[in-house]
Amino acid sequence: MIPIPSGVRVWIATGHTDMRRGMQGLALQVQEQLKRDPHVGDLYIFRGRRGDLAKVLWHDGVGLSLYAKRLDRGKFVWPSAKEGVVSISAAQMAYMLDHPC
Repeated sequence: MIPIPSGVRVWIATGHTDMRRGMQGLALQVQEQLKRDPHVGDLYIFRGRRGDLAKVLWHDGVGLSLYAKRLDRGKFVWPSAKEGVVSISAAQMAYMLDHPC
């Protein structure tokens, strides 16, 4: 589990993301497509096309971190919107990452 400080906002990048992207590529996607600053301390969650891999991008005030979780079976539940960003709570994020369908 990611040690999330209280007050941190969590954003889900809707749709599918090219999961070959690393830290810098995802940070650029946050800036250009989501129109947000990836360095303000919010968490950004991305999911690949198959739905079994999620990446979390987070700047903790010191540096940028990238967390990844790949499921052995099942898929992550994801918003149905094709593009954009959806805000969720840290508790919702924890449930989403720990309870795939």
